[in-house]
Amino acid sequence: QVQLVESGGGLVQAGHSLRLSCVLSGGTFGDYALGWFRQAPGKEREFVAAISRSGGATEYAAAMKGRFTISRDETSTTHLQMNALKSEDTAVYYCTADAMYYSTYPHAWDYWGRGTQVTVSA
Repeated sequence: QVQLVESGGGLVQAGHSLRLSCVLSGGTFGDYALGWFRQAPGKEREFVAAISRSGGATEYAAAMKGRFTISRDETSTTHLQMNALKSEDTAVYYCTADAMYYSTYPHAWDYWGRGTQVTVSA
């Protein structure tokens, strides 16, 4: 059974950076597209970024394009580098994995981590 464990969340001031990581276990890393979603209090879960199984393709939500960067490496880990953080980026960030393709729709993903809290102070 695939498991995803996020880390790297915390409290940061607006304008600063944070790097989230997510380790995949229980499966062959290269078989999965990976993504990040987030959910703020009282709001629906929203797409942040995704990367293909090969790492050759990425996609970002419009609000994150140019500030966030998703990557994957040889240690079965995906990273989300978040720069120029804003107070509206405050949310729980979830790592996702899918055995086929990535999607901007939450219901399309096979596996989810438990999330890591990111709080951006003004």
